[in-house]
Amino acid sequence: MRLVVGVMGPATGDIDESVLDKSRRLGAAVARAGCTLVTGACPGVPQAAVLGAAAEGGLVVGISPALSEAEHVERFASPLEGFDVMIYTGSGLMGREVINIRSSDIVVVAGGHSGTLGEFSIAYDEGRLIGVLTKTGGIADIVAELVEKIDKDTGAVVLYDDDPESLISRLLERYEGDHARLRKPAEWGGDAVVAARGDGSQAVAT
Repeated sequence: MRLVVGVMGPATGDIDESVLDKSRRLGAAVARAGCTLVTGACPGVPQAAVLGAAAEGGLVVGISPALSEAEHVERFASPLEGFDVMIYTGSGLMGREVINIRSSDIVVVAGGHSGTLGEFSIAYDEGRLIGVLTKTGGIADIVAELVEKIDKDTGAVVLYDDDPESLISRLLERYEGDHARLRKPAEWGGDAVVAARGDGSQAVAT
């Protein structure tokens, strides 16, 4: 089966064009790796990743907070372009976050506000393999500090990288290397592992 990579990031706000470009490259890298891309079907960073993946012919799935296409477009002001499948959850913005994370084998955070922080928290608490695209502002740039403060053994693995292609490559290598263990994150044991790549973040491994 295809691995599923979920991309979480800000839908609104003043998003720098360089961050959107990194997000498009991130989506394209997911598609080139033969993985399915999942997002919360919102504008901003997630949509940039969607367009990047779609341009490479990747399979893209949206997890909408809405109950229907009309509500998705009109109430949530969210896009349809680039998606192959749209799942209308009717769960609202917060409710669909759990579905986003549990639909993903790997979770990637780029930039982000409180919603992205919620998605990261779910992924971390459930022991997921998480990639952080650093130098994208917002939550992404303080995750290492948050992990240190959380100080909780969930089994989560967090990899940091400021290069989208390198981040996806490293995440897939880590996933395949620990495939049997990573397929069932809820059954993980041991201490959390935090790995960094030369971006100024501290690396902790146990």
